[in-house]
Amino acid sequence: MPFDGHFLPMTGVAQRLAELGHDVRFYTGSSFADRLATLGVPHEPFRRALEINGENMAENFPDIAKLKGPKRIAFDVEKIFFANIPAHYADILELHREWAFDLLVNDAAFFAAYPVTRKLGVPGYAIDPAPTPTAKSAGAPPPFFGLTPARNLFDRLKHRIVWAMVERTQSKAKPILDDLLDAEGLPAYAGSTFQLPWDTATRMFQTGLPSMDFDGIDWPAHHQFVGPLLPPRTGGPAELPFADRLAGAPSVVVVSQGTVDNRDPEKLFVPTLEALKDTGHLVVATTGGRHTEALRQRFPHDNVIVEDWVDYAALLPHADVFVSNGGYGSIMQAIMAGVPIVSAGWFEAKNDINARLAYRKLAVDLRTERPTPAQITKAIGTVTGDPTYRTNIAKVAAELRAATPVDTVVDAILADRL
Repeated sequence: MPFDGHFLPMTGVAQRLAELGHDVRFYTGSSFADRLATLGVPHEPFRRALEINGENMAENFPDIAKLKGPKRIAFDVEKIFFANIPAHYADILELHREWAFDLLVNDAAFFAAYPVTRKLGVPGYAIDPAPTPTAKSAGAPPPFFGLTPARNLFDRLKHRIVWAMVERTQSKAKPILDDLLDAEGLPAYAGSTFQLPWDTATRMFQTGLPSMDFDGIDWPAHHQFVGPLLPPRTGGPAELPFADRLAGAPSVVVVSQGTVDNRDPEKLFVPTLEALKDTGHLVVATTGGRHTEALRQRFPHDNVIVEDWVDYAALLPHADVFVSNGGYGSIMQAIMAGVPIVSAGWFEAKNDINARLAYRKLAVDLRTERPTPAQITKAIGTVTGDPTYRTNIAKVAAELRAATPVDTVVDAILADRL
């Protein structure tokens, strides 16, 4: 799917397979053409499928920001992830007629993988870019509501109710897949759409670690945590234009609102900058290319830096706190740099990521996408004042740094081919 958080974890695997001499082609939206050219991986752009991404989502769906709760879940699943299944399926079957590939490596949220692998008889290997929605298995809380594992009878009852409600949100999405399977003479899929990625894949590779997820989940046998599937780097950390200011700062706070949910800076940028302007913290806001000049004019304070993009490999080792909406790639980079986290995000299943971070005491989860400056100030005080956060971060950071995720994925795929 053409979102940074779904595309980037797959790029290292594609590049490694190509380097090993395999004929690899990457089917995704045209917005990623330049990045794939840099990797040296041939790009197969969408043909019939409509590219919906972080840049054009609001233009394609003007009312999406008004949707909340189950209505937003239902909309996202139907319009963003399921509506394109027939077009993706037709594109890939046409591609297969031109280039008879042997196996498919897909983003776990690429639901066309189910009819493609069944029609062509090729194995599929899924890469799950974040720890949600989880498999519907014993111990797993329902997705999209920031819930934690049930601790008592009341929790278990609440989870059953929420699961039923979440399943009902699929009523308009599931028929899109059902109709395609019927038209193609393929067996119907009777399971939950939340189980579909696991029922599709020969192996499911989960970015991250068990120590970043809940205890007690009965994961399927073919589900495997592999570590930080981050995009490959072409060199060392980039030089920061404000490096001298970092060196002299008593403390550094980095704030990010991600690359999709960054249209409204009032959600996280503004309250964080309001909380920390004219304080002893040096605040670095990375905007993802939106509202940069407006934020610079609104916060011209000596301790505020606002940039479109910053190399986190260079920046985060200087940070004392990372304020984030819960993007999983940047979260793992912060942990590997030993930086405790304040998280405040709800949509794109960020609430589920943030609930896991809080469960492991790697972050303070503010459980809102619109925190107040006072909430942010208090949370920063908590993660910097309680040594438990840094201790837990250090343990997980060591595990992440020791992992070899690309090798793990590639070796497993190729072992199945022998």
